[in-house]
Amino acid sequence: MLNLVWLGVRRFAQQIKLLTLAAALSAPLVGSRTPTTLEQIQSSGKLTIISRNGPTTYYEGTDGLTGFEYQLAKNFAKRLGVELEIVEEEDLSRLLDNVGEAGHFAAAGLTVTERRKRNVTFSHPYAFVTQQLIYHSGDPRPTSVADLLGKQILVVNGSAHAENLRELQKQHPDLVWEERHDVEMLDLLEMVHNRKIDYAVVDSNAFDLNSAVYPKAKVAFALSEPEPLAWAFPPSKDTSLLDAVNEFLTTMEQSGALSDMRERFYGRHGEIDQNNALVFARRVQERLPQWRDKIKAAALEHDLDWLLMAALSYQESHWDPEATSRTGVRGFMMLTLSTAKEMNVKNRLNPDQSISGGTRYFRKLLDRIPASVTGQERIWLALAAYNIGYGHLEDARVLAQQHGANPNRWADIKDYLPLLSKRQYYKFTKHGYARGQEAVDYVQNIRNFYMILAWNDLERDQMTALAMNTAEPEEDDFNFVISKAISKQQFASRSITKSM
Repeated sequence: MLNLVWLGVRRFAQQIKLLTLAAALSAPLVGSRTPTTLEQIQSSGKLTIISRNGPTTYYEGTDGLTGFEYQLAKNFAKRLGVELEIVEEEDLSRLLDNVGEAGHFAAAGLTVTERRKRNVTFSHPYAFVTQQLIYHSGDPRPTSVADLLGKQILVVNGSAHAENLRELQKQHPDLVWEERHDVEMLDLLEMVHNRKIDYAVVDSNAFDLNSAVYPKAKVAFALSEPEPLAWAFPPSKDTSLLDAVNEFLTTMEQSGALSDMRERFYGRHGEIDQNNALVFARRVQERLPQWRDKIKAAALEHDLDWLLMAALSYQESHWDPEATSRTGVRGFMMLTLSTAKEMNVKNRLNPDQSISGGTRYFRKLLDRIPASVTGQERIWLALAAYNIGYGHLEDARVLAQQHGANPNRWADIKDYLPLLSKRQYYKFTKHGYARGQEAVDYVQNIRNFYMILAWNDLERDQMTALAMNTAEPEEDDFNFVISKAISKQQFASRSITKSM
């Protein structure tokens, strides 16, 4: 009897041990949970966003990818300690539909609207914009929605602008417009500027960014109150990523970093204007003498015309060794960080290093231009590459060739560079969006500066002789030379292609 009792006790003890062991083995499974979205991103080392290639979102600059949305998302990814990946989607409707599937969130200059809030969750706003009606300055300025009836109005398909027009249509049934997904707001400004359409609706930040390019496109009136821009997330109970983004944006706003970024990308900045002869004349007399020998020495070392390097550096910095642009390039030759590293420039604000590095970089670009490009055409293309990047220059040359133009001729290339800012063209190029018109203006400015410098340096005696019927110019009267040089329609006869 005792044996049976003892046997039962032993069996009971063994069962208890087995149950304890099973509980211990299963504890990790019972206590485990699905990682949050934020944890999954940090574990994978990659944050994926959906965006739209363009001037207000992201594009390839001379120092790699840039743009407001890109830089903001890049800073957030850096805070998380992960890499940033971009999935491109040009159609705004599909972009919003793919949030949570193709990317963790959408960062594409999205306006927060009630309709959109039904399908996505928005972050804290990082900027505010106003919808603006754009008209041609040569036409009567419309002052109300009633003035738009019967007119040709174009907006981006799936945009908040189209949503707003639908609301306005309830009070104005005859209001009609066209929506296209293959255009950017920059395209709309150009269409108004060239009178291809009557009116367009664009965001205030897009207008500020591009108004100088299309000066005949003006703001008639605001179609909305200021509206928030934010990042869009898929609706989910897991708010770990959204919470991290909101904390990041709050910190950026409170520190002033977000304001600085908005100013960097959207603030109005004065452009160098070759017609500002008085300023140029003063700087030729007051600043250039200090740098003339250094520019000459660097140009001579790399078999370049020193006047060309003088004109280029004036366009870049106004011969200010401490100049800093809104995009972060710095110094006398305004080198990017990557270019400075490539040229072994340790301190971009050191004028000797900057002049040497910038001259060597231009020489490298000049040598990189294909052998099929000859004569002074090489100079113009190399100057464009200095401004916009060699990859974008090649995209323009490919476009020119595809359309039957000459990819080796600047007169043709300058017609195709601006197309790099148009979605219907840049979406098919290797390097995407670029501010091509700026590169065209950049080259033209340098040509004008060079012309004036060349006239002053080489032909002053001849210019003075031509002015025998006017008062004799003083020895330092550079304005006289400018007035004569600007009156010429041809580029100065001096050859600037010393060596190819």
